[in-house]
Amino acid sequence: MLYRVEGIVIRSMDYGEGNKIVTLLTKTNGKAGVLIRGAKKVKSRHASLAQPFTYGEFVFFRKSGLGTLNHGEIIESHHRLREQLDLAAYASYAAELTDKALQEDESGSFLFEQFHAGLTGLEEGKDPQIISHLYEMRILEASGYAPELDFCVNCGNEQGPMRLSPYAGGALCPRCTGQDPHALKVGEGAYKLLRLFRRMDLRRLGAIQVKPETKQELKKAMRALMDAHLGIPLKSRSFLDQLDKYNL
Repeated sequence: MLYRVEGIVIRSMDYGEGNKIVTLLTKTNGKAGVLIRGAKKVKSRHASLAQPFTYGEFVFFRKSGLGTLNHGEIIESHHRLREQLDLAAYASYAAELTDKALQEDESGSFLFEQFHAGLTGLEEGKDPQIISHLYEMRILEASGYAPELDFCVNCGNEQGPMRLSPYAGGALCPRCTGQDPHALKVGEGAYKLLRLFRRMDLRRLGAIQVKPETKQELKKAMRALMDAHLGIPLKSRSFLDQLDKYNL
């Protein structure tokens, strides 16, 4: 069967002497694996379509499993994300997280648009850590693990200050913190941002400035949520951590 899809390359790997296999996050068909013949050759007209973060139209034939590219056109190359180390690190994290967290039939047009908005935001110079946390929320949501932050998950109380319990699935009020002695104490500013991230569309993200100490709290909270519910080892996250230490 012949498919024509818009997709973004979230993974690219060598296959044989001159070919590449790419994993696409598509707008209409979830994730898709496509073989691009000759993509490693310098003069290949399809070489650029196999580059990570490339957004394009892909026409491929597939009976089952892996497809084979017939034709493709680049819509946006996102070349800056491959040329600048910090942008490449954040974009790679979002791409690897998408690839590892989602099965082929779990992603739809909304997540595609969120991923695309994240890449665009990185290129536009928006805060990469904030983009990363917003996208992590979207991945948690797509996986069925989005936290409840508007009220206590144990008793329904809306009066704080709340603590964050990843294992309980969200907020615990002062009366219920004993349910999880490891629940995180999160400052008011960071907690408000977490609630905002829970329902914010990445396409609406504007310029935002967050204090370094608040960003540290956000990172700790989102890391705890991701580890509790997904627990996926990611090479790109380890690299991001090393990059953070270098930038301190």
